[in-house]
Amino acid sequence: MLYPIMHAVGSTVYFMLFLLFLCARLVPRTNPGITCWAFAALAACCARMAMLLLPTETDAASGLLWYGVFIALEKLLLLLGAFRFFGAVLLPGGPMVTDRWLYTAVVLLLGWIAAYGTLLLPRVAYDIGLAAFNALALLLLASTVYRSRIRLPLWLRRAFVSVVLLLALHWSLIVPLYIWLLPDWRQQGFAFGTVLAMLQYLLLLTAVIMLFCRRLTESEAKALELAYQDPLTGLSNKRYVDVLFGQALQLANRPHQALAVFYIDLDKFKPINDSAGHKTGDIVLQEVARRLKASLRSTDICARIGGDEFVVIATQIEQEQYVQEIAAKLLKQLQQPVEIDGQSYELGASIGVSLHPRHGQELAELLEKADSAMYQVKQQGRNGYRLYTGEERRR
Repeated sequence: MLYPIMHAVGSTVYFMLFLLFLCARLVPRTNPGITCWAFAALAACCARMAMLLLPTETDAASGLLWYGVFIALEKLLLLLGAFRFFGAVLLPGGPMVTDRWLYTAVVLLLGWIAAYGTLLLPRVAYDIGLAAFNALALLLLASTVYRSRIRLPLWLRRAFVSVVLLLALHWSLIVPLYIWLLPDWRQQGFAFGTVLAMLQYLLLLTAVIMLFCRRLTESEAKALELAYQDPLTGLSNKRYVDVLFGQALQLANRPHQALAVFYIDLDKFKPINDSAGHKTGDIVLQEVARRLKASLRSTDICARIGGDEFVVIATQIEQEQYVQEIAAKLLKQLQQPVEIDGQSYELGASIGVSLHPRHGQELAELLEKADSAMYQVKQQGRNGYRLYTGEERRR
């Protein structure tokens, strides 16, 4: 009675795994190995159905023969999927196991099963051939996953390899243990192997889902990076400055510390862009971004908010003289010529500065006042810096 129950439950579970792998295959850019695993689970389902619905009373009964055929097909698809998902494996001697090797092994096993069915060989010949094939296939599967470079959690990799090795050991012991030494335990051994095989598929499905989650997380992080990053310079954009400003305020709210906003507008950039072309102008902007980042601390924020306009937010300002020093340092960096293809391009910058909390609490207010101070630098001859005083005129 145990066999029919096992085959009925097993075929149902394998069919559900087949459907789950097929659903996973619907995800765009899915590894093709998942399709192989789906049909491997279907082959395992057919193997159990053959044992459940076809005759199995005699040694050469059709149910037993078809069971061997479908199990051979299952292992073939399981390994093909593993090679595509985890990568092919190298044997200790150096050669790589290829698909042709697998096809050859399966053809040999099918030939062995056909010979057993037609020549009426002893049942033990069938058992030894099927057990040896499955044990070797499972050892190859365990080696493939163990040596794979795919980033899997260590616990998942170890769990899968352990389950597959136990299943390989189970197939290795079928003839000496469950047939020769403990024939009364054959049903229990079959049940044990079925549980291990199902667990093997569940762990594969877990690996697929975890890689899906990692891909989704990385895609989301990339999308956020693109949304908050200036694509030309790699600096933060205006949208991300709004997000980072709140974090900067947490540092600025410490006792005796302030926050400074530097509004930077490049001088002489438009003539370069017009005369040398936009490609050269882009290189100039990239070099400006590099110099700004190199001049700042890790706690400071640097962003491009317009064509040739940049904003720097300096945190942990303890004395106002530090603001002057930072502005002078930034200006000196931006006054250095930019060398491109043997040509030297002169730049400069007009920098306006506002302080939190003296000149405002909100970023928009601080930017407006720093922009006003920068405009005064432009009016007075460019190429300098100025702290907002409240006397600036609006544009």
